[in-house]
Amino acid sequence: MRKQAKNDEILRFAEYWNDHTGSWPRELIFDSRLTTYTNRMKINDLGIRFITLRRRSRTLLEALAVTPRESWKTITLTNVCRVYRRPRILEETVNFAGYHRPLRKFAIHGLGHDQPTLLISNQFDETPTKLIDRYARRMVIENAIAEAIDQFHMDALSATVPLKIEFDLQLTILAATLYRIFGNRIGNGLEKHTAKTLYRKFIQAVATVEISSDTIDVKFGRRAHNPDLKLNGFEDQDCRLPWLGKRKLKLTFG
Repeated sequence: MRKQAKNDEILRFAEYWNDHTGSWPRELIFDSRLTTYTNRMKINDLGIRFITLRRRSRTLLEALAVTPRESWKTITLTNVCRVYRRPRILEETVNFAGYHRPLRKFAIHGLGHDQPTLLISNQFDETPTKLIDRYARRMVIENAIAEAIDQFHMDALSATVPLKIEFDLQLTILAATLYRIFGNRIGNGLEKHTAKTLYRKFIQAVATVEISSDTIDVKFGRRAHNPDLKLNGFEDQDCRLPWLGKRKLKLTFG
């Protein structure tokens, strides 16, 4: 997406959705820099609900810093980790140039950030808890994208050719899925760990590999998490490799 075209991209997405489903999206959740308030007004006129962020200017942060503590209200969320489940919020109605109706603004303290999160929505019939809960789901998606960039280097595509880009993305999705299956199989809380953590604890290891006519013998040195592999049946199993055929895979842990 080119920078000069990004402001209208959300309108094209809504039109694409309408063409393929016969109705406009029920709700859109997006970043503050994605589009303009004029386009937000167009989205509102289509009957589409939205939740977005507001940029944190120095003036806004200074005003929030001197707001009396009793003006803030504590709520309980359900879709975020328990450490950040009870943030404090400050709600008010605001107006913006290019948007000809009032909007709801929430300042949220206690979501794991140094500065408060500023949330904007055109939904006046929903409770603050439901709105912030739904936006929190976007954070989960962002975390997955951040993991794909950090561990699988999704932002370092090997070519600008569309076919090659699609291939890179498919490999990223495949790798992330395999790590998720691996973590779920081990269990014991590891199903929630990132691919980078699983790689460091289990995959990034030194081993001696011996291949015979019917066996692949892999001998690992001593590692703190080897018992997790032994308890979940990773020691002896059948495997099939395209270039070797079917072999008995035997893992030995020091």
